Amino acid sequence: MATKQRPFHLVVFGASGFTGQFVTEEVAREQMDPEGSSRLAWAVAGRCREKLQRVLERAAEKLGRPTLPTEVGIIICDISNPASLDEMAKQATIVLNCVGPYRFYGEPVVKACVENGTSCIDISGEPHFLELMYWKYHEKAAEKGVYIIGSSGFDSIPADMGVIYTSSKINGTLTAVESFLTINSGPEGLCIHDGTWKSAIYGFGNQNQLKKLREQSNLKPVPIVGTKLKRRWPVSYCRELSSYSIPFMGADVSVVKRTQRYLHENLEQLPLDGTSFTMTFFGQGYSHSTPTENNKPNIRVCTQVKGPEAGYIATPIAMVQAAMTLLNDASNLPTVGGVFTPGAAFCRTKLIDRLNKRGIEFSVISSSEV
Repeated sequence: MATKQRPFHLVVFGASGFTGQFVTEEVAREQMDPEGSSRLAWAVAGRCREKLQRVLERAAEKLGRPTLPTEVGIIICDISNPASLDEMAKQATIVLNCVGPYRFYGEPVVKACVENGTSCIDISGEPHFLELMYWKYHEKAAEKGVYIIGSSGFDSIPADMGVIYTSSKINGTLTAVESFLTINSGPEGLCIHDGTWKSAIYGFGNQNQLKKLREQSNLKPVPIVGTKLKRRWPVSYCRELSSYSIPFMGADVSVVKRTQRYLHENLEQLPLDGTSFTMTFFGQGYSHSTPTENNKPNIRVCTQVKGPEAGYIATPIAMVQAAMTLLNDASNLPTVGGVFTPGAAFCRTKLIDRLNKRGIEFSVISSSEV
């Protein structure tokens, strides 16, 4: 990771947007943590100084920190002005990019960060954007020694780090895993902002371009060990959860597959109020003493990731803790920079411990050997 002295450790770009306001509050909350760093220098960035100032004032009132607006820098920049993005990137060690849909607005920020030796974290749930950034910028980011880490919100840290966690808790070799997401709505129901909704719609509508990108990449398939899981019907019944399920249409599958490919190719072993989510993982595999050929899996594990409201509470927590891990756990990151999924970047770090302390809890429900 780049070590040049910058005025700010973190810059929240798009801080006056709907999600950006929650991320801004979460960075301020992180700075208040007694175990954290009160010396965390950070700034908010966007097009309008007055809006950014109001975001800081609201955060100050909510957190009981009247001096906050005078402690945080303000950077004026516009997604349509590359020079202003360069100036923002030059002042930051890490940019937290909250400006979506990323299909339209994400690449200029990635480009500015890579060219100026700045790491970048986003919360995109758009597989085409995420995979395109890998093919266009991975080698350049590696040369610069910076980390570009997408999908670091609810899409897809619970799913991606949940598989990493499940693998670490099985007493053998994990060969297959299914995950089920349950959203528990509060008394006023669920909420989704217009920008989040547009990102999802454009992501779903971009499947043809994503298919072409994957065909052009000509990747070899990751080897399958042991028995493959049977593909479920579009609506299927899960006996373990006593409920019906439908496929999750977000970026989780894309992100988890990319992480597992990276681990296979680069690592031999792994060491809103009232609303919440639960992600349950059912893993299967083989104990260390059991040959995998022509044998059924003989070990099973069930794990869970539980947390608060997914979009605007869990996502800022995940994004900010990913950034703090990038700042403070550099020795356990991949040895060179590049464009990474959360699991590929953070599999050896203490990110799961950080998330556990802040209300996104990873736990083992059961483990058995048949």
